[in-house]
Amino acid sequence: MDKPPVIREPAHVPLAHVLRGGVIEGVHYGSVVALAADGSVEFEAGDIEAAFYPRSALKPLQAVGMLRSGMELDSELLALSAASHSGEDRHLAGVRRILAAAGLGEADLRNSPDLPYDPVIRDEWLSEGRSASRLAQTCSGKHAAMLLTTQLLGWSVEDYLDPWHPLQQKLAETVEDLTGQAIARVTVDGCGAPLFSVSLRGLTQALSQIASAAADSPEGRVAAAMQEHPEMVAGKRRDVSRLMGSIPGLLAKDGFEAVQTVALPDGRAIGVKIADGSDRARMPVTAAALAVLGISPSLLAEFAYSPVLVGSAAVGGLRVTGELAARAAAVATPT
Repeated sequence: MDKPPVIREPAHVPLAHVLRGGVIEGVHYGSVVALAADGSVEFEAGDIEAAFYPRSALKPLQAVGMLRSGMELDSELLALSAASHSGEDRHLAGVRRILAAAGLGEADLRNSPDLPYDPVIRDEWLSEGRSASRLAQTCSGKHAAMLLTTQLLGWSVEDYLDPWHPLQQKLAETVEDLTGQAIARVTVDGCGAPLFSVSLRGLTQALSQIASAAADSPEGRVAAAMQEHPEMVAGKRRDVSRLMGSIPGLLAKDGFEAVQTVALPDGRAIGVKIADGSDRARMPVTAAALAVLGISPSLLAEFAYSPVLVGSAAVGGLRVTGELAARAAAVATPT
């Protein structure tokens, strides 16, 4: 295992320009890495080795750790255990099913209460006079799976989020195994669970291993579940679910503060971190990085452009820039 990544100010680079009326109005800095099928770095920009927090992009790794510990779920619920769900009815019903399998209920969850992540569902929720809940919070699938794993192994339930709890120690061990590096720092994620700091390269390597693993391995089971149920991983209106549905075999997981990972069954993978946490730059940069790895531009068109709108009229848009744009264009239009 490698040493932990260095904690430093990341040397991010410009990845995307925001144009309005032909003038650059804003610049999104960040870092991106694209791995070839053999794990070598095909392309990099910015700082792919500095310690950072993957946020919810860690969930597939945590799901692997729970399977390694003995958790058993069907494919749909396994996808939900690795999800940042939108709060749709099927998501909430799935969380209840996981809790029921553990003989537990919503009151046993220790994630932070919140409203549904999907803005349409959130508005409906509020119009009905409903308040924030642990069940509706976007990470409740992961927390329910953590409770199930804890119950199966006879560990204490009340403190399952303690970093020293046997479950969290097992998940940390899995993160280090899949990333190939020691964890730099442990803190608390937005949902209340322990959050492990690794590098962008290490995180991308981990998703590559999950996507390319043998079908009967814990990694392969997580990959298959997410690929079979992309709308359980996010939601019907979410770009991550649409991206997985657009490219056969592709595995994708996002995280708050504009983190995105994507991997293909042959091991090719990308990792993206937008420095300012702006979600509008996340998917266009991701699409450009996928183009560098040879994914057809026709499959990426929906994700490659983010317009600047005044009402319904486009007055500009977000355009990927720098070496990433040049590499993506060169692959798309070979000489």
